[in-house]
Amino acid sequence: MKDLTFETLIAVFEEIFGRALFWGMVAAAVLVTLAYLYVLIRDRSISWRKFLLAQLSMPVGAVAAVWFVLHMTHSELANMGGPIDWIVLLGIAAAGAVGFAVLVYTLQSLIRRPRTTAPAERG
Repeated sequence: MKDLTFETLIAVFEEIFGRALFWGMVAAAVLVTLAYLYVLIRDRSISWRKFLLAQLSMPVGAVAAVWFVLHMTHSELANMGGPIDWIVLLGIAAAGAVGFAVLVYTLQSLIRRPRTTAPAERG
């Protein structure tokens, strides 16, 4: 592989995960991102309580992402050889943690709408 192009990366991911699963994950990521943007626009502010709960869920997302990739590639942690393997593994964990936090925050916001104050009566 001489050049690392976007098309090459897509081909590699399709080979690892399978075409249907890969594009399903892309679609899920797009849907969660759009839902997150909708929640931010709708609420016009960040709920710090929901944000804290989302941050506390990040280790779950990191472990799940690493486990998922290791399972799909039929690898184990014992197979990690050089520094680049560990750097990629840490990148996968970071992406899983952030993605899961966004998912948790979005689901919390969609399930429980923020309290709205009634407009003051004019008299």
